[in-house]
Amino acid sequence: MWGWEEMLVEECRLLLGNVVLQVNSIDQWRWSRDPVGSYTVRSAYDLLTSSGSNMLTEVSNLIWHTHVSLKVSVLAWRLLRNRLSTKANLETRGMLGPDAQMCVAGCGEGETTQHLFVSCPIFSWLWHLVRAWIGVSGVDPADVSNHFVQFTNLLGGASTKRSFMQLLWLVYVWVLWTERNNRQFNNTDISIHQCFENVQIHSYWWMKAVNAVFVLGVHNWLACPILCLVIG
Repeated sequence: MWGWEEMLVEECRLLLGNVVLQVNSIDQWRWSRDPVGSYTVRSAYDLLTSSGSNMLTEVSNLIWHTHVSLKVSVLAWRLLRNRLSTKANLETRGMLGPDAQMCVAGCGEGETTQHLFVSCPIFSWLWHLVRAWIGVSGVDPADVSNHFVQFTNLLGGASTKRSFMQLLWLVYVWVLWTERNNRQFNNTDISIHQCFENVQIHSYWWMKAVNAVFVLGVHNWLACPILCLVIG
């Protein structure tokens, strides 16, 4: 299974694959987003924050969370921009044939970003289990960005609850992508209920790792995480 560093390198390699150097020309680096061709952090930031809609900007802010490691946020950043190496994206880049795009869950449908993380009839049961665990209901939007924003606000406006839901969505993405890669590259798989247990355990330890006053045990967390947020 590739780590996120290897996937970023592979994405850069693919982006540079069509670059042709001119024999009689002098090579030089030029940043197209600046009038004089000079790269600045500010110009890169402006590119990332202004290239999408207000929805994308709002969602981009949600991927950064004090309880979540950088590699998880990077994964979510790539997911929201449809830059993960799903089979549909690999086929678009000419790395897979049209007959090799089936979802690893075995549902018989093509593996697009939206399908894998939201609408797959097998993997989507994980969302049902997560919502039942925290005691909320809802209909999953087809769009990943809309799903993130809606899920973050399912418990209302309290900042503590929004932060928890934000973290829970990122945990889900990490667990599901890990399971997808295990099925694809390692020929191993676990049940959806085991994936759900991983979501529960990961969310507990991610919360506890940076919250010294979070003294409640894992059994309390598994039973009622919302109550733990109030007490902890």
